[in-house]
Amino acid sequence: GAEKSTLMSYFPKDQIRALKPKVTFSTVRDLQCPVLQSSDLQGKPEESCSTEELFEWLGAVWNQVRLDNESSSFLSTYCCPEPSTVVEKAFMCTITGFIIPEKIIQLLEQLCCYFGEPKLAYWLTLTVHGFADSPVSWRESEHGFHKGGENLYNFVIFRNLDYWLQMAVGAHDDCPP
Repeated sequence: GAEKSTLMSYFPKDQIRALKPKVTFSTVRDLQCPVLQSSDLQGKPEESCSTEELFEWLGAVWNQVRLDNESSSFLSTYCCPEPSTVVEKAFMCTITGFIIPEKIIQLLEQLCCYFGEPKLAYWLTLTVHGFADSPVSWRESEHGFHKGGENLYNFVIFRNLDYWLQMAVGAHDDCPP
């Protein structure tokens, strides 16, 4: 109401418009996924993968990297960390746009509700990427986007509602509190 009209008064009508976030859905079939245990942050050989291994694997999945460890016209290869399991269908939802923290909290709460009914999934993730040139920073330091721009956090939520919180900030940024 009043806040919107005050904001709009600073801009001529042809210079500002509201944009809705873009939502896309995709399904990845027969995805090799790491085995995780909520109580094992470091992972255990032949039992579970570590938080670092999961984070690297998520980056490969988001970027649609082939996970079969077969080289073609490149030198490096990647495969899913072990132990792993094949998931018949993995669903990915991507929301692109400016999303306020309250909406992220709503998404997180809805994802936690997913485990309210018996499901086959043992865990799920919610990842929030900030814009590389985001004016938002942690503490009192200016965001170092001109030197890197890393700016994301990831929740891994387990069936028992335990969770991991992973954060990545640039080398020139302060760590979150």
